[in-house]
Amino acid sequence: MYGRRASQLLKDLSTNEPGQLSSFDTDAFDQVIKECDAHHIELQGMMRKMQEEGLDMQTTRNADHYGAVIHHLALIRNKRCLMAYVYNRAEVIQSLRWKVGAVLPQEVQQKVNYSEEEYFKNHSAALESYMSEMEVDLTVDMVPPKDPYIKVRVLDDIGDVFLSDQSPNLARHSIHFLK
Repeated sequence: MYGRRASQLLKDLSTNEPGQLSSFDTDAFDQVIKECDAHHIELQGMMRKMQEEGLDMQTTRNADHYGAVIHHLALIRNKRCLMAYVYNRAEVIQSLRWKVGAVLPQEVQQKVNYSEEEYFKNHSAALESYMSEMEVDLTVDMVPPKDPYIKVRVLDDIGDVFLSDQSPNLARHSIHFLK
């Protein structure tokens, strides 16, 4: 049955806990790619046969046309499944950068393939570059505060200032709560 291995890849992916990775299933991934190659060869053969017979591919409705449609749709479905598998794993790998830092733990390194490891390194390097350029560490305080107020202690006497809805006196060592 066409697409069985591709759908099995996604089923295996859905059995994982959210945010967790299972080992990259190289065997199943390669089998789906081989199936895609077989569909592509069959599709080309059927289209070539129709061209050799001088049939119009847009209007002809014969066995080769319907066979080509089946192979084409199976090829597209397999590719979509492969892309969903890779995309979902990439999302988990991106989230790992925020959770564990710039170095993957050993137990995670065993579950990713070379391309995913390189993706993590490149994503981490891009994030580090952005943070250094902006001079801000985005990985600090990942949990937002529950209190919407900011506590400000004045170090130097500034005097009266006008804020949006109030004008506090910012005297030295005074403490203000801003919303």
